[in-house]
Amino acid sequence: QVQLVESGGGLVQPGGSLRLSCVVSGSIFSINRMGWYRQAPGKQRELVATVYGGSNKMYADSVKGRFTISRDNAKNTLSLQMNTLKPEDTAVYYCNLRTGTRDYWGQGTQVTVSS
Repeated sequence: QVQLVESGGGLVQPGGSLRLSCVVSGSIFSINRMGWYRQAPGKQRELVATVYGGSNKMYADSVKGRFTISRDNAKNTLSLQMNTLKPEDTAVYYCNLRTGTRDYWGQGTQVTVSS
């Protein structure tokens, strides 16, 4: 019963910040990577940031320098610090966990950047 639960979304003005959290529960023995995806209205779901290999991180070009992904193993939590938010960051953000056999997804949390 693996579960991923996102939180921290909301409404923020351009230039503002939000911190998203994803709490993981259940038994997982092998994690290849964890990451954040987002899906804006009318667009395909896209990869925003990932953590892999224990310490490696990758970011989409659109968020480099503004977003920071982190993983707290002790708290079973994946976080995404989002700074200098732009209207184009508006989307539903999903937490993703990839094992050797399948992907697990959270329910998503809405981020709206608007003045």
